[in-house]
Amino acid sequence: MTTTLIVTALPQELADQPLGHDIPVIFTGIGKLNAALTLMDAIQTHKPSSVVNFGTAGRLSTEISGLVEVADVLQHDMQAEPLAPRGSTPFDETPGVLHSGYEGVRCATGDSFVTATEPWLIEQNVNIVDMELFALALACHRKQIPWRSFKYITDDTDENAGQEWAEKMHHGRDLFIEQLRILRLIP
Repeated sequence: MTTTLIVTALPQELADQPLGHDIPVIFTGIGKLNAALTLMDAIQTHKPSSVVNFGTAGRLSTEISGLVEVADVLQHDMQAEPLAPRGSTPFDETPGVLHSGYEGVRCATGDSFVTATEPWLIEQNVNIVDMELFALALACHRKQIPWRSFKYITDDTDENAGQEWAEKMHHGRDLFIEQLRILRLIP
């Protein structure tokens, strides 16, 4: 039996409403550590054949809006230079960029709420930022489970980002449900 596991940080991102289908939904909490630990436990319990992440993200360009799919993800807060280039974990064979296998935007994950665009993000061709995806993708990479991610754009990574995120974090739910229908994961 193939099982797809839906993973998101907070119930509020799904407007505190279940999806209404038999597909398991896991809430990780905010941040990379919560995301990794919760997903590893969920993988052990549910033994999914694939993982689909839904969440929110800040954008670096106003050309990006709505619900977007993520092509690849890196860490923006792994800074261990000179031991490894920024974004890479020293003494770890894991690639610095994890690929979903699908077309889309580039996401940078970090345990900080981004309120300003820094040059390194632009140099790395980052389109959006979040706080969980790299950890989720890393857990999938280690367990050899395919993953996809869909992010709803809530803010412009500026001084208003926190307020905008809080106001809009649940706005992408219906778009995500429609995407699940398109993927034939739900009727």
